[in-house]
Amino acid sequence: MAAGLKVERLDATMVLTIMRDARRNALDSATSAALDTAISAGEEDPRIAVIVLTGEGDRAFCSGMDMKEAADIGAGSGLIPGRGFGGITERRRRKPLIAAINGAAVAGGFEIALACDIVIAADHAVFALAEVKRGLFAFAGGIQRLARSVPRQTALSLILTGEPLSAARLHALGLVSEVVPSGEEIARAIAIAETIATFPREAVLNAKLLHDLAADAAIDDSLRFGRAWGEATLGDAASRAAIGDYAEGRTR
Repeated sequence: MAAGLKVERLDATMVLTIMRDARRNALDSATSAALDTAISAGEEDPRIAVIVLTGEGDRAFCSGMDMKEAADIGAGSGLIPGRGFGGITERRRRKPLIAAINGAAVAGGFEIALACDIVIAADHAVFALAEVKRGLFAFAGGIQRLARSVPRQTALSLILTGEPLSAARLHALGLVSEVVPSGEEIARAIAIAETIATFPREAVLNAKLLHDLAADAAIDDSLRFGRAWGEATLGDAASRAAIGDYAEGRTR
């Protein structure tokens, strides 16, 4: 186990668990660096198809930066240059990252959740951008992603009050993929990861890449890129095999 982080490999799924329950899984600089290193390793490992991220215990997924460390050495030590908080919030990833939210996702923890591709939340989980209460603001992706994903008044209510919202409310807003009974979130996240891992790898990577590009680009550009990548995928051996399986009734 790296500093504050447990790394497990379950076939083609990498499971990362923040192991700082006594600090409500806040990220100090060492744990943030370990998380960044683990994400990089998962991205580079051809055996890994999907990464799952969760926290220890049932109180918190991640409560942001370790304020005790910040008071001692200054705020911002958990920011990785070019990749953001925990090496996640500013990173351009190729492989799917699934968050299993086992408790409160607050401040940088909420920013990490917003940066993930799929979010499975326990029904007791809550989410908040609490930075304003600490004389800060959520500049590591929280404000920017909320501005692109929910109405202005909803976003600014979260941003300017720092008040928490429930997993059910986040699901209604489209920021949480699924809400499950407490204790079932990690199993559900791993099950989704294992399903994705059975699909042809290039199809998954290109689908995610095209989605992320389409979210940022003009429609004409994203359609052009989609056609180019789609035609390449149609000629891929794994895709042809998957099409053949479906045609012959051997569905996944």
